[in-house]
Amino acid sequence: MKLKKGVNIGGYLSQCNYEKEHYDSFIGEADVKKVSEMGFDHMRLPVDACVLTTEEGEVIESGFAYVDRMVDWAEKYGLDIIIDLHKAYGYDFNDAGTEANSLFSDQVSMDRLNDLWSLIAKRYGKRENVAFELLNEVVESELADPWNALSKRLIRTIRKESEAPVIYGGIQWNSAMTVKLLEKPEFDNVIYTFHFYEPLIFTHQKAYWVKNMDMERTVHYPATLDYYKEVSETLGYQGEAAVKTNADSMGTSFIEEMITDALQAANKNGVRLYCGEFGVIDQAPVEDTLRWFRDVDEVFRKYDIGFSVWSFKKMDFGITDEHYAPIIDELCKLWNE
Repeated sequence: MKLKKGVNIGGYLSQCNYEKEHYDSFIGEADVKKVSEMGFDHMRLPVDACVLTTEEGEVIESGFAYVDRMVDWAEKYGLDIIIDLHKAYGYDFNDAGTEANSLFSDQVSMDRLNDLWSLIAKRYGKRENVAFELLNEVVESELADPWNALSKRLIRTIRKESEAPVIYGGIQWNSAMTVKLLEKPEFDNVIYTFHFYEPLIFTHQKAYWVKNMDMERTVHYPATLDYYKEVSETLGYQGEAAVKTNADSMGTSFIEEMITDALQAANKNGVRLYCGEFGVIDQAPVEDTLRWFRDVDEVFRKYDIGFSVWSFKKMDFGITDEHYAPIIDELCKLWNE
């Protein structure tokens, strides 16, 4: 399984209204065909647990049917597919630090998550084009050890049914800097993942969901490090990477610094490294967006890092939407060189 260049199908079976009308209209076979025609070799499919089972663990066959057809369409058009459990009962990356994130303190919820992965592995584990991603983004800093313990348990469960690739990342929104906190895997065919949206003040400019984000400021790429440090300070922890960088410039040297810990951890533990999400919001200047993607691509190629861009359509990052139209041909050319 290559998993070299992919695209997320965000907003389809995750972060949505969970209604049949949405499922039936958001993504169809023509979209999967287009993914293939754009030169991608795989899709990352975010799926929320509530699409597949009730909170009590009862299977929702109609939900699984949408995953079934995505797996079938992927195979038809020569694509691999990552089934990414984006949200679990008791865990939502949007609820970081709140009581709503009860997964790691509730044995019943952890058991149900384990049972869900057993179901998924039994259903898709023998499909040659399917990989599994355990949980999208574990956020809280105190969860490094509990996440190591839970991920180990989930992988053991999956391995009872399948030898398919298993993907998981560190804490703090799958930060590249926390991959080093992952324990050495017990099994083969494991891939470490990270998400890359640095500098956040550029990739998420004017994003209403980012705390303390200036909704009026347009941020260009590249710019001086002094500029990025100044404008990133208001973001607190989420702007720390740009504020504390030791890079000599904003560009490939900054990007390399951001992923160094992840590269070292993957090499130390003998696993592949993969970027499950990266992209730029549709509020950013489009030519600057292209420059950012070129720099990231240069670094990913240098270190042989596979990727999945966020996201195919909508979700404020859609690469097939109108905002990206002036540069999408250049991006596809870049990804297919």
